[in-house]
Amino acid sequence: MPRTIRQSVTVQASPSQVYSILMDPRKHARLTGGKATISQKVGERFSTFDGYADGVNLELQKGRKIVQSWRASDWPLNHYSKATFALKKVPGGTKLTFTQTGVPNNQYSSIKQGWIDYYWVPLRELFAKP
Repeated sequence: MPRTIRQSVTVQASPSQVYSILMDPRKHARLTGGKATISQKVGERFSTFDGYADGVNLELQKGRKIVQSWRASDWPLNHYSKATFALKKVPGGTKLTFTQTGVPNNQYSSIKQGWIDYYWVPLRELFAKP
């Protein structure tokens, strides 16, 4: 039975900076360490982590929200989850609230930890003020 991941992180950066890191292929690749091809248009495809994850942009609100169909290459054929990145300006930066619905049960733990290890920790470190 598919499961839902809910996570949030606060980053010392503006919502537009966080949005740009997630949606610009070069910046995304620097953040995660894997090649990314990302369209900035609704209805168009993206691929990250050297092709491990891919999907389609469902909704894009610059500096506010990203909604994508999302799947990993080792998931059942044609099984997509829905990943939502909501960005909100807060004192000291941006609160990113992440929700991913439809994650295969047998992939839940690794995908949940992957978001932390490959996105939220590096994102926080990237913008950490000394």
